Amino acid sequence: MNQRPGNQLFDAYFTARDMRDVFCDQGRVQAMLDFEAALARAEAKVGLIPQTAVASIEAACRAKHFDFAALGEAIASAGNSAIPLVKALGKQIAATDAEAERYVHLGATSQDVMDTGLVLQLRRALELIESDLAQLGETLATQALRFVATPLAGRTWLQHATPVTLGMKIAGWLGAVTRSRQRLQELKPRLLVLQFGGASGTLAALGSQAMPIAEALAGELQLSLPDQPWHTQRDRLVEFASVLGLIAGSLGKLGRDISLLMQTEAGEVFEPSAPGKGGSSTMPHKRNPVGAAVLIGAATRVPGLLSTLFSAMPQEHERSLGLWHAEWETLPEICCLVSGSLKQALLVADGLEVDAERMARNLDLTQGLVLAEAVSIVLAQRVGRDTAHHLLENCCKRAVVEQRHLRAVLGDEPQVTAELSAAELDDLLDPAHYLGQSRTWVERAVAEHSALTA
Repeated sequence: MNQRPGNQLFDAYFTARDMRDVFCDQGRVQAMLDFEAALARAEAKVGLIPQTAVASIEAACRAKHFDFAALGEAIASAGNSAIPLVKALGKQIAATDAEAERYVHLGATSQDVMDTGLVLQLRRALELIESDLAQLGETLATQALRFVATPLAGRTWLQHATPVTLGMKIAGWLGAVTRSRQRLQELKPRLLVLQFGGASGTLAALGSQAMPIAEALAGELQLSLPDQPWHTQRDRLVEFASVLGLIAGSLGKLGRDISLLMQTEAGEVFEPSAPGKGGSSTMPHKRNPVGAAVLIGAATRVPGLLSTLFSAMPQEHERSLGLWHAEWETLPEICCLVSGSLKQALLVADGLEVDAERMARNLDLTQGLVLAEAVSIVLAQRVGRDTAHHLLENCCKRAVVEQRHLRAVLGDEPQVTAELSAAELDDLLDPAHYLGQSRTWVERAVAEHSALTA
C-alpha cells in the first residue's frame, strides 16, 4: 500500500520504490508492531508476563490484520499513530486470547512505539542508502580511471579557466560520495538505538525489572541501549538527516555539472540515452537532462525539510507538543528524496556518454588563451614575474583583437621567442601537457574509495 496514493504520479521519478516501501503505511505499522512483539518477548524473558501470552501477541502483530484507513481516521482524535494501533492490537488479541491481551504494551508509552518503530525503518533505509552509495562509488571510480587523461576546459565563474580532466571532475564527485559513506558508518552507533522510557522517561511502571526488560528489548530488536531515553533529545535523528542533506547536495553538484556539460553550447558529456528519455512535447530534437533534474530537485528540496527538523529540536520538557509531530513525515520524505536521487545518479554515472573530440574543440575556443598561465609561469622564471605577466597579458589582448591564436601571437613577439623556442611554445600550448596533479587526484580518490569498500 502506498503511503500517499495522491503522490503516485511523481513517486517513480523522485523516489526509489524500495525506499517508499519502507515508509509506506504498511511499513510504518509493521515497524511499530515489531516493537510490540519484541516487548512481549522481552517481558516474558525476564518473567514479567507469562510466556504463554507471547505467541498470541506475536500472531496479532502483522500489519495485514489492520485497517490503515481506520487508523488514519483515529489518529486525528488520538494525536498519534500508536494509540489507535495499540487499541486495535488489543482487540485483535482479545478475539482469540483474552488473557494475553492484558500484557500488550505493558510499561511502554506511545512515543516508545513510534520512535523505536522509526529507528527500525531507518535501519532499513540506511541499508538501502549505503548499498546505493557503495555502488555509485564503484561506478564513479571506474569512470574516473577511464577518463583520467581526457582533457576538458576547467571552468571558473562559468568561464573557461585552465584545462582539467574529466577523470578529475568525476573524482571530485567520488570523494564526496566516499565521505558521506564514512559519515554514515560513524553515526550508526548513535542512530540505531532503542527508545524505551515509558510515560516520562523513568520506566517507573516496570519497577526493578525496568533495566532487564530494556536490555532484553534492545537485544530482541538488535538495537543498542542508549544511556537514557531520548523522547525530547532529537539530535540522533537530526544528525542522520543532516548527512542525508549532504548526500543530496553532493548528488545535486553531480547533477548540476552534468546538466551544464550537456548544454548545447558545451555538448561534452551526456546522460545515457534511451527511447523516450529526455524528450520534449513540442521539440523533437530535444535531449533534456532528466536524471540531473532529479538530483538538482532533491538538493533543492531537502534543505527546507532539514530546517524543519532543526527547528523542531527545542522540544519541551519530557514530551513534546507539535515539534515531535513535525518530524513524522519530514524525515521519511528526506529519505525518499535521497533514495530517488541515488537511483538517478546510478543511472547517469553508469551510462555517461562522453564526446572527447568536442572537449578538445571547446578547449581551443579561446585559441590558446586557456594556456596563457602555462607560458607565463615558465617565462617568469627567465624574465621575472611582473615582466612575464605584463607581456602575456598584452599578447592575450592582441590575440583577441586580431582574432588570432595565442601561439601565433607569441611566435611574433621577440621578447617571447628570445626566451622560448618554437618547440617549447608548442609544448606549453598543448592542453595535455598542463594537467598538473589531475591524475594524482584521481588515484587518491579511487584509493580512498577502495579502502572504505575493502
